[in-house]
Amino acid sequence: MTTVTLSLAATIAMLPAAVRPLRRNDARPDLLFWCLLAVAVLGPVADVAVELSTGWHTGLSATLWVTVAASAVLFTGLALIVREAWRLAPLMLGYLVILGVIATAWTLAPASARVSIPVGAWLFAHIVLSVGAYAFATAAAVAGVSVFLQERALKAKRPNRLTAILPSVADSERLQIGLLTAACIVLGVDILSGMAVELVTSGQLMRFSHKTLLTMLAFLVIAGLLILHNRTGVRGRRAARLALLAYLLLTLGYPGVKFVTDVLMA
Repeated sequence: MTTVTLSLAATIAMLPAAVRPLRRNDARPDLLFWCLLAVAVLGPVADVAVELSTGWHTGLSATLWVTVAASAVLFTGLALIVREAWRLAPLMLGYLVILGVIATAWTLAPASARVSIPVGAWLFAHIVLSVGAYAFATAAAVAGVSVFLQERALKAKRPNRLTAILPSVADSERLQIGLLTAACIVLGVDILSGMAVELVTSGQLMRFSHKTLLTMLAFLVIAGLLILHNRTGVRGRRAARLALLAYLLLTLGYPGVKFVTDVLMA
């Protein structure tokens, strides 16, 4: 199976689970949904396993697929643990399908060379934490979009099939704050692990770059939002905007760097 075929299959595998909740307005997901969700996870995970079996790839396509796989795994765990989280499936998986399409399209384009990096303990921890923090931020951003859609539908008094399945405003906000808290913790530890890796490899505590700056700014935005939420009760669209801002900063710092090196500087 070629790389393009595998990527295309992984993208298509996520579609049924994204569409299934829209076809039924159930209070709880049925067995078919869980089966489709399992397929939606296995597709990207299999793609990443095959892609990275020959070494760590530094291109945009590989970066996007790692993001998609991590986000799909996180969402599945969240749906199993948190009662209303599964309702985010149309938004979450729909967004991951879009990323999958972009990653698949870029598979044929010239990408950065495949680099086999000797992964020590610190570097492995740093990579896992970076991907995990971005996955939490992705889920939090999706919950923020849910807040936007639900508040707009309530204000216009025009609910639709999508808002009927999405979590309520209160549930979406709780998911958003919980996910941002996890993202803040993981990102904070990730920044510290990055300093450790930099200290071991170059003798410097931190090397300032666009990625470092954007990551630090995202951490400050998330931490600031959580402080405001605890002290002033900021919520709704204001909190969602800050969550989306943090996600934008992380996106510019993570896959955005790959886009610059693969596309603009190719």
